[in-house]
Amino acid sequence: MAEIKTKPTEIGVDAFIDAVENPVRREDAKTVDAMMRRVTGLEPAMWGPSIIGYGSYHYKYDSGHEGTMCRIGYSPRKAELVLYVLNDRPGLDDQLAQLGKHKIGKSCLYIKKLADVDEAVLEQIANGAWDEMNRRYPG
Repeated sequence: MAEIKTKPTEIGVDAFIDAVENPVRREDAKTVDAMMRRVTGLEPAMWGPSIIGYGSYHYKYDSGHEGTMCRIGYSPRKAELVLYVLNDRPGLDDQLAQLGKHKIGKSCLYIKKLADVDEAVLEQIANGAWDEMNRRYPG
């Protein structure tokens, strides 16, 4: 089985954020980091080369594939912020409808810039994701 590439690294989160080229994306990353720290009560770690993650959990699929990943996280990519905060839970669709300009993937929320969304709603989404991960994968 192939080795999982997305795992905690020794890269410093602050140094990674400071190196984000786009100044708007860099400032948005700092704001999201502060929000995620409030939501989780945890210091972040780098997961792989570009994901800033909070907490961790161990998963195992029916196929036998298993690994460890951050409970929630985000990545300030070139094109947009990618937040790993979507999990199937009650009320999420209503929150997304109130969020503002965004796109979604399977477990990812894509935002061009924080100015496009309601940050209070974004924090509610992150809180819901954190609570759901803690419910699914207790401590």
